[in-house]
Amino acid sequence: MKKEKGFTLIELVIVIAVIAILLGIALPRLRGMIDEGNVAKAAAECGALQAAVESYYIHHSKAYPATGATWESALTGASPKMIGTALIDAFSTSSAQYQYGKSANGLYYIIWSVSIDNTAGITGIDNTGALTGAAGDDIYVSNGTSGSGGF
Repeated sequence: MKKEKGFTLIELVIVIAVIAILLGIALPRLRGMIDEGNVAKAAAECGALQAAVESYYIHHSKAYPATGATWESALTGASPKMIGTALIDAFSTSSAQYQYGKSANGLYYIIWSVSIDNTAGITGIDNTGALTGAAGDDIYVSNGTSGSGGF
């Protein structure tokens, strides 16, 4: 009797089961690593946007950019150019820009990312430089609140 070369059905099932177990262990860790990378990216980009907003303030009669959906276009179209292109929030599922708010008296601003939960807890900044809303896991920079948050 001649022995066939190759794998038996049970050997194939065992190999597939082992691969499935390894994937089950690896995928959650990969997701965590992706989130950590996005937090670092959002923090760095918020810092870059803060520098651009401060530069805009210096070059445009001591006024911060206006708020609104296209607030970054003031930075990309300014002379001198503050940033080359509008930055997309690292956690946005719809390619949205980072969010920006300015106090009613025009003295304070805040730039934030929605972070991992993709929900903005921050709603803006008041005339004393304090956050409105809850920072939660949002990543933000501001000239009013002490420090920065979310990371």
